[in-house]
Amino acid sequence: MLLFLLLFVATPLVELYFLIKVGSIIGALPTIALSLLTAAIGGYLVRRQGLSVLMRVRDMLEQGEMPALELLDGALLLLCGFALLLPGFITDAIGFLLLIPPLRHVLIRRYVHVVPVPGHPAGERRVGPRVIEGKYRREDD
Repeated sequence: MLLFLLLFVATPLVELYFLIKVGSIIGALPTIALSLLTAAIGGYLVRRQGLSVLMRVRDMLEQGEMPALELLDGALLLLCGFALLLPGFITDAIGFLLLIPPLRHVLIRRYVHVVPVPGHPAGERRVGPRVIEGKYRREDD
């Protein structure tokens, strides 16, 4: 509950404080222009990296591998894009930090534990048709 209070109340207040401070130093219109510029540049960079992640996911699916880490990478990029679209310098800084792929990968590996599925060793490729063995019995005889 405290996390949601911090996220939805404290963050906008801190952002507003910094917007007012920066606006008093460089002026209102340059502050608005800077906020719009960071949103545009961030949106462009998120789009480029998102397409790269999408291509990696597609390649892994074609190879029969599960793209779990790539999907988490894409989820962090989505969070990054959301942070960059919000007006404010703190969220922009967080968004631009999340645009650094090695940082995203460190965060994913730190907070997500990948457990291999039994029977599906990493790197196993299926060649040929899928065969399911079993017994059957006809009901119409």
